[in-house]
Amino acid sequence: MSETELSVVCKNCGSEVSPYVTECPYCGARLRKRAPKLERRGDGLEPKPRRRARPHFLRRPDASSSAPFRPYATMVAILGPAVLLLVQKATGYALGSFGGLVVPFEDQWWRFLTAPFAYVDVGYLFVVAVGLAIFSTGLERRLGTAPTALLLVACGSLGMLVASAIANARGDFVVIAGGNGMALGAVAAWFTMRRAEAHGAIDDDYDVIGVVVAAAALLALPIFDSTADPFAGLVGGAVGGLAGLAAAALRD
Repeated sequence: MSETELSVVCKNCGSEVSPYVTECPYCGARLRKRAPKLERRGDGLEPKPRRRARPHFLRRPDASSSAPFRPYATMVAILGPAVLLLVQKATGYALGSFGGLVVPFEDQWWRFLTAPFAYVDVGYLFVVAVGLAIFSTGLERRLGTAPTALLLVACGSLGMLVASAIANARGDFVVIAGGNGMALGAVAAWFTMRRAEAHGAIDDDYDVIGVVVAAAALLALPIFDSTADPFAGLVGGAVGGLAGLAAAALRD
C-alpha cells in the first residue's frame, strides 16, 4: 500500500497531517466532521469521487423529513372535477358545456385539456378518484407536485387526442370525457417506478395483484359509462408507463 500524502495543515498546531483523518494526531484538534470515503486503485487508496446530487424531483422520498407531505396535484385532479360535476348537475347543462370533448372535433383544441376533468356520472368519477388517490399520491411523493401535474395532464390530454382521432376516422358522433387515461397513466407510472425501486432489494415488495385489479377496473370503465373511451385509457397508461421508466432510469 502506498504511503498517504500529507497535504493538510492543522490550524491549531501547524502540523501537516493526512487529508483522510478527522482529528490532528499531534494536538487532537478537530479537522472535519467525517473522513472522505476511500477506494482501492491498484496498490494504493484514493478518495472516492463524489456523486452529483440528483435533482429534487428525482430523489426518493425522505421518510425522516419533518415537513408534512401534501399531494396538491392529486387533490386538484380529484376535487376539481368533483366541483365541476356538482355545478353541472345543479345547472342541468350538457357535458359539452363543461369541457367534454365533442366528436366530430372542430377547432376547440382546449377541450383536449379539459375533457379529462369533465364527468357526467358520479360512479365514473369515484373509480378514477380512488385510482388517483392510491397511485398518484405515491407518484407525487417521488416526482413532486409540478412534474406529477404535468404527467397527469399529458396522460389525459394525449389519450383524448388519440380517442378523438379514432372516433373521427370512424365517423362517430360521441362525447368523450373523464380521467380514465389520467388514472391509468398514474398506475403505470407508479408501477414502473416502484418496480425499479424494489428490484434486487430485500423485503421491499409491492402488491402486484392490487395493481392489476386497479388497472382492470379502470380499463373496464367504458363498459359502464359511454363517455369513457377505451383508447383514451390505453394511451394514457402507455404515456404514464413510458414516463415512469424514464424517471426510474434517471433516478438510478
